[in-house]
Amino acid sequence: MKLPSHLTVRDSRLHLGGVDCVSLAEEYGTPLYVTDLDRVTGNFRRFHAALAAHYPDVQVLFAAKANGNLAVIRALAAEGAGADVFSPGELELAIRAGMKPERLLFNGSSKSRADLALAVEKGVRVSVDSLDELHQLDAVAGEAGKTAEIAFRVNPALEVPTHPKIATGLATSKFGIPAQEIIGAYREALACEHIEPVGIHCHIGSQILEVEPFARSAEVMVRVAKEVTDLGVHLEFLDIGGGLGIPYHHDTDPAPTPADYAAAVMPVFLKGIRECGIDPALWVEPGRWLVGDSSVLLTRVNSVKKAHKTFVNVDAGFNLLIRPAMYDSYHEVLVADRADLPADGTYTVAGPICETGDILAHDRALPTPKAGDVIAVLDAGAYGYAMSSQYNSRPRCAEVAVSNGKHALMRRAETLDDVTAAMETPAWKE
Repeated sequence: MKLPSHLTVRDSRLHLGGVDCVSLAEEYGTPLYVTDLDRVTGNFRRFHAALAAHYPDVQVLFAAKANGNLAVIRALAAEGAGADVFSPGELELAIRAGMKPERLLFNGSSKSRADLALAVEKGVRVSVDSLDELHQLDAVAGEAGKTAEIAFRVNPALEVPTHPKIATGLATSKFGIPAQEIIGAYREALACEHIEPVGIHCHIGSQILEVEPFARSAEVMVRVAKEVTDLGVHLEFLDIGGGLGIPYHHDTDPAPTPADYAAAVMPVFLKGIRECGIDPALWVEPGRWLVGDSSVLLTRVNSVKKAHKTFVNVDAGFNLLIRPAMYDSYHEVLVADRADLPADGTYTVAGPICETGDILAHDRALPTPKAGDVIAVLDAGAYGYAMSSQYNSRPRCAEVAVSNGKHALMRRAETLDDVTAAMETPAWKE
């Protein structure tokens, strides 16, 4: 298997960010998420530079849903990143991390009045998903004596090559306003007393390994931008979303780079804004591409069981990495103790959760695992810990940051007290 540059093997043991993963498992216990913060910031710089080579006014918004650890968000904030946020919690975390409110966009198809009020209070722009939401936001902003700056989320009705559960620009998606109806939405926004439309927003999906769909989406966006500009709206930004995928199958997946993405999207964007006679900022929302390959999930082998196949039973399951169970997603796995030895058998890595679907990796060629070994699940930085749970009353694991040979906790492991902290016994049962 071809490893990326930030993953190395020394003395047969896997290293991430210059740190021995087996030693980390011994020091902090397993399961354990380990994240290379230098990889995160390096990925950000590569993504930003690829677009800025074509156009100077580029703002990269981190899709905060991909990884909500404050240390990760702070590292990106220090690089000048903003964030696409999908909840009050993500909004507050982004601000605590040092991101400026004007570099945030509050996205989502189902925001409460409290959500909208928080965005108005903090001065965060809102991606409005419906006319109902528009009028609620107008009322909330009026009550606060403020004006809310908005974009509308456009649904471009595009088919994209990804899992249907993460294709967000389909005509049947819950997200956005159909492109053919969007001009009416902007007319309605202009009639609102406490709303100022300043942008357009779109997102077509996640884990897309072709660049052509992004070019098609950009074509829709600049076409809409022309109509909206002709209506009299001054567009300060066009947000074309995120979704560029990463190669989870290291040896076989296509791996378009940010430069490939820019080469497909930027000519469409530049031609379109010239025809509109405008020079808005270009906003993009990568999540997975920034953090996906930065992390590994380390999990210890509890036992090896020979049945109709050989199961390697480990201490992490879909409570900590739900992507394989939810999306049939693939993650490369290594025996971190013997990462450079040839495979001598085929094994299925199974978690400890009371569900048949709790399989992290099916039928993988590995050197013979044994109880006590450490299995590394690669490319776990996006939608890993962020989607974890306490199912089966299992406390969530610790997260460790590494950087150039150094390591430190960036989230402690939970205890059973954390699992029960919010629980109450009804008075009549005491």
